[in-house]
Amino acid sequence: MTEASIHVVYPDPGGEGYLCVFHMARLAAELLKGELIVFKPRPPALTDKFSGILLPRKRSRTACLLICTSPADLSSMLLVQNWRKKYGRIVAWVFDSFWTNWIPPWVRASHIFDHVFVTEREDLNTWRQMVRAPVDWLPWGSDALNLGSSNPTRQFDLVRFGRQPEEWRDDLINAEACRSFGIKFHGRPPSFSDATDNERGLMEMLSNTKFALAFSNRVSPEGHTHPEREYITGRWTDALASGATVAGIPPRSESVQSLLWPEALLDLGTLNQTDGLKVIASAAREWTPERARINYANSLEVLDWRWRIKTLAEALDIRSSMLDAELARLQNVIRSARQQTVTIR
Repeated sequence: MTEASIHVVYPDPGGEGYLCVFHMARLAAELLKGELIVFKPRPPALTDKFSGILLPRKRSRTACLLICTSPADLSSMLLVQNWRKKYGRIVAWVFDSFWTNWIPPWVRASHIFDHVFVTEREDLNTWRQMVRAPVDWLPWGSDALNLGSSNPTRQFDLVRFGRQPEEWRDDLINAEACRSFGIKFHGRPPSFSDATDNERGLMEMLSNTKFALAFSNRVSPEGHTHPEREYITGRWTDALASGATVAGIPPRSESVQSLLWPEALLDLGTLNQTDGLKVIASAAREWTPERARINYANSLEVLDWRWRIKTLAEALDIRSSMLDAELARLQNVIRSARQQTVTIR
């Protein structure tokens, strides 16, 4: 592998839920010493789709990393000016990879991508049958190194953020119910339009709570969630990197089983708020700073975005001295975190 120029392409769908991905795209461009290209996704012209299938690429030394929030965003590659002449290797990373019916038909017939990564293990077989490129698992992560925390002193027992089931949706009702159980509660944190500002503010809040509330889409469905497949998102990984344990009903998936550890989740076993708060109140009384240290240390070791970026750099066949330096810094922080905790994954 050699130092080479790279473009990180991010079709930005907007919305608060994907700001963590936007922040990661910025981090990838920085650590790979590349250029970040951001635009709003739109359907490509029919002629662009046909050219993507039929015309050969003129491979150059510039690599391209396409970061997709959904499979449909694979078509955004065709919107990059002169992409056919501009890029050598093209690697795509698809986050909501469970929407396999959204894989563009033209992608199935083309050889445009040299490698594709998906965030859910269960999707591998389907993607490998539908895409003419190697497909591997690369799960969600978090900026544990820069924004994570093992803060031993936490002001709140429970913080709510993001999508919630009906029983937990009203923060005024949540606050009153928590008060009756002696639980120190904070509702939805303030949000910021800038992706990095939002991640920093959110993870500062999560670094100040023992538990963060999140439920699987199986029991907390909305119009944009998958009706059958269960999965984690950045809510889980950001909370864990901040040292918090995720309380709720966790997703049942191979990725969760492979990626997370026992202290990561507090399964409430119910949507009933009263019964759930009894579980949280008991866990909050038994909570010790060791739990935050475990979550933070394990997040550094298995969730940090830098490990994901390292895998992507290898697939792109490039190296970066800046990424090497960050990985060395990450290893040093992991060693320090291990010394502070007895149990680590």
